[in-house]
Amino acid sequence: MNKEVLLNTDFKELKLFRKGKVRDVYDLGDQLLIVSTDRISCFDVVLPCGIPYKGKILTALSCFWFDFLKNIIPSHFISADVDRYPPELKKYADVLSGRSMLVVKTRPIPVECIVRGYLSGSGWKEYQKQQSICGIKLPAGLKESARLPKIIFTPSTKAEAGHDQNISQEYVERLIGKEAADGIVRLSLAIYKKASDYAYKRGIIIADTKFEFGLHNNKVILIDEVLTPDSSRFWPRDEYAPGKAALSFDKQFVRDYLETLSWNKTPPAPMLPSDIIFKTTQKYLEAYRKLTGKELK
Repeated sequence: MNKEVLLNTDFKELKLFRKGKVRDVYDLGDQLLIVSTDRISCFDVVLPCGIPYKGKILTALSCFWFDFLKNIIPSHFISADVDRYPPELKKYADVLSGRSMLVVKTRPIPVECIVRGYLSGSGWKEYQKQQSICGIKLPAGLKESARLPKIIFTPSTKAEAGHDQNISQEYVERLIGKEAADGIVRLSLAIYKKASDYAYKRGIIIADTKFEFGLHNNKVILIDEVLTPDSSRFWPRDEYAPGKAALSFDKQFVRDYLETLSWNKTPPAPMLPSDIIFKTTQKYLEAYRKLTGKELK
């Protein structure tokens, strides 16, 4: 296994709060420690191999965006500086450095807040069948990867395991109340608009993305990760052309490779070839460089 790859953490002195597809989260009382591993999941299955530097890229990009968006909405972010972490974490500094965040604990709102500016992925599949996405009627004749007439909010369930399911705005209102639902729609659209305008100038189209929100001191804040190649479709602006599947800087590249196999999309997942792993790392790094103007430390 590549020495640069971290697939699992095992901090025995800490209380494991949740082990996700990519992140290991530890409970520190009123705070959480989020560690982004190099695991990669496709079709809700974690692959047996990791992607070098992936966890560090996800962490660095989320930190960038939390700061960029702070005038729209506060986030759960406290620090990614290991030197500012509680003393009991210092012994794990080598593992935590660059791939972890200390955040406030919140009460998560149980909705995946998906915003779409372009027609792709599951949205494209649903449009072909119904000419709508999550109950939102769209014009006839749109092509794959087309820019939508307006940005749309298409929420889904937040599944602990298995597939998330697309839901309607009315379903969200029944789940959390109309006022809260209206609030997260406004926030999601505002965040996407600011981020996508910025990214476009940097050469990246954010075709769609996913946000998560939580309640802290009875206020809605941004949580989890934000605007990374794991939670977004990033397309190179200079190669964009509607009418076909777009090239991407995100894990769609891995999905596309897996679609060429006879794998039935259930565990165990196949091992990725070394060239696919290498190219995936390069795509994630390029997204980071374009968006931040920096090299990953």
